Amino acid sequence: MAQPDGGLIQETNAQYYAGSQTFIATATQKNFTTTFNTELIFGSANTLSPDYAKNNFKIYTSATGEGSTYNELTIDYTVSGNTITLPATLPAGTYVTVQLKRLDGGHYGSGDAYGNTVEENYGSYAYIKVSDLVTNFTVAYVGPGKLIPNVKRTDIIFHAKRALQELSYDTLNAIKSQEVEIPPGLSIPLPQDYVNYVNLSWVDQLGVKHVIYPTTLTSNPTEILPQDYTGQPVQDDFDNNITATSIIEKRWDKANDRLITGAFQGMERDESIYYDYQFPDALLGRRYGMEPEISQTNGWFTVNQRENSISFSSNLNKALIIFEYISDGLGYDQNMRVPKMAEAAVYAHINHAILSSKINTPEYIVNRYKKEKFAETRNAKIRLSNIKPKEFVQVMRGKSKWLKN
Repeated sequence: MAQPDGGLIQETNAQYYAGSQTFIATATQKNFTTTFNTELIFGSANTLSPDYAKNNFKIYTSATGEGSTYNELTIDYTVSGNTITLPATLPAGTYVTVQLKRLDGGHYGSGDAYGNTVEENYGSYAYIKVSDLVTNFTVAYVGPGKLIPNVKRTDIIFHAKRALQELSYDTLNAIKSQEVEIPPGLSIPLPQDYVNYVNLSWVDQLGVKHVIYPTTLTSNPTEILPQDYTGQPVQDDFDNNITATSIIEKRWDKANDRLITGAFQGMERDESIYYDYQFPDALLGRRYGMEPEISQTNGWFTVNQRENSISFSSNLNKALIIFEYISDGLGYDQNMRVPKMAEAAVYAHINHAILSSKINTPEYIVNRYKKEKFAETRNAKIRLSNIKPKEFVQVMRGKSKWLKN
C-alpha cells in the first residue's frame, strides 16, 4: 500500500536494475535485512544440497568492495523473511552483497547467480498487488461513516479475486504465450492455467508469424464407444463403456491438406512441384469456386476437450508455434496483480459486489455503484487498449496509395 509519508519507489537503482544490495559489515553484525520488492526465497545455504538451487539469491563478500574480488559466501547462514543471519561475525568493513538471480548471472565472482528473478521485477511499478489493493480498499471504503460500515477482509479478498477474473477475460492485458514445437502426435496439452485461447501461429525461418485458424471441417469427439455387431456400446467387466482410439482423429491426422484447400486439384504431380517452388503465388485467388474459409495453407487446429489438448492438422508436424491464451489472473502468486490503470475498476467491482449482497441496502445505492462499475470498466478498457495516435498515422499512410487496374 502507498505510504502517506513517502514515495512509492523504495528500491535503489542497483536493487531494481542489477538486483543487488550491498552492506558494510560492522564488528558485531550478524543480521542483514534486504529491502528488495522481491521476497527472498531460501532453500539451503549448503552449495552441495539440491535445495540450494531453490534460492532466488546468492551472497558474495569482498574485503575492499568495488574493484576487488568477490567470493561466494558458503558458511551455514539462515534466512527468516528477508533477514539473513550469519553464524558468526565477519571482519569489520567486509562488503556483503546479496545478488538476486538474473539472466547474465550478475558480476560477483565465479559463482554468478544465474536465473530470472531480477527480470521478473522489471515493469512491476505498473501493477499493484491484490493484497495491497485489498488493504487500500479497506482504508478508503470501510469503517464508521463510510460507504461500507463493516465487512470481513475475507469477503473483500473474494470479491477482489472475482473482479480480477472477470477483468482478465476481456479488459486486462492478461494474454500469456508459449513457444512450443508440434510433436509427431500433432497435439499439445493445454497450459496449467489455461482458460481460453486467443491466437495460435506458426513461425517461419524469419521469425514471422502465420495465423493458424480453428476449423469447422472436423471435430474431436468427447467420447468414443466401441460397438458390437448390433451397434450397441461395449462394456468392460465393471459395467463401464470401453473407450478406444478415435477413427475420426486418425483420418484427420493423415489428411492431405492440399486436397482440402484445392491448391492442386486438376494438376499433375510434376506441375504441383513446379507450382510449389518456382511460382508459389501463381494461382492464389484465381481458382473458380474457391471457399475463402478453407483456402489457406497455414493449417488448422481444434480444441480436444476429451484429452484437454490442442490438436493440429498434419501439415503442421514439427512446426514451431506461438500459443497465446488467457488465464484468470489467479493461477500463480506472481499473476495476482492488477494494472494501476484498472485499479479504480476493481474498487468499483468490489463496491458493487459487497453492497448488492448486503441486506437492507437501498436499491438506488446498488444501481449507482452498478453504473460506476460499468463506467470504470469502460475507462480501464480504453486506457489498456494502448492506442497510440502515431501508430494510427503510420497505418493510415497507406490511404494515399493509388489503386491501378
